[in-house]
Amino acid sequence: MILDLSADHRFDPAWAYGLPEACRERIAGTRRIANPGCYATGALLGLLPLQGRLAAPPVVYGISGYSGAGRTPGPRNDPQRLRDNLMPYTLAGHVHELEISHHLGSEVRFMPHVAAFFRGISLTIAVELAAPAQADELLARYQDHYVGERLLRVQAAIPEIRDVRGGPEIHLGGFTVDARDARRVTLVAVLDNLGKGAASQALQNLNLALGLPEYEGIVDD
Repeated sequence: MILDLSADHRFDPAWAYGLPEACRERIAGTRRIANPGCYATGALLGLLPLQGRLAAPPVVYGISGYSGAGRTPGPRNDPQRLRDNLMPYTLAGHVHELEISHHLGSEVRFMPHVAAFFRGISLTIAVELAAPAQADELLARYQDHYVGERLLRVQAAIPEIRDVRGGPEIHLGGFTVDARDARRVTLVAVLDNLGKGAASQALQNLNLALGLPEYEGIVDD
């Protein structure tokens, strides 16, 4: 079997898209898996419970540690350039913007940034809903949607990168409804770009494809 960590097959319907929390049945037993992008993993898991309720394209503001900028030396992975700095890049048409939009089934606006820390991603997701919402209702909706998911935590508080750095989980929380317009909602997703955004998700996908326990080698029972 092949598990591809590049972006080459993430839009190819002949390949299973390796986001287990959304595509578990398709991944099980398959021979070709396209592992999602790190930003796309966080944004999609943050948006999927609102699928069908969106009134406008969500806006996703992402900040990644510089390990997400690749191995080729450049400004985005230069600690000296990043010191006391925040660097925006590819503010329209980023491959992860296309990936998120494709698998969500609706357009998304995505703005990536890189900061001076090494690993981890924080995504602030702003959405406009078709109908008013309440923060406690959104929290319950997300908890119900992701019940039983061992690598995904839904919480009321705003999650922080330090709580997921070096681990295989993604945390969603900080559900906030604008008091001026209850259709405007903001939430936050955090994950480790080298963990749930890459290696631990890849292992999760391999376990599913090979018929092994899904969390084998990822979490202790």
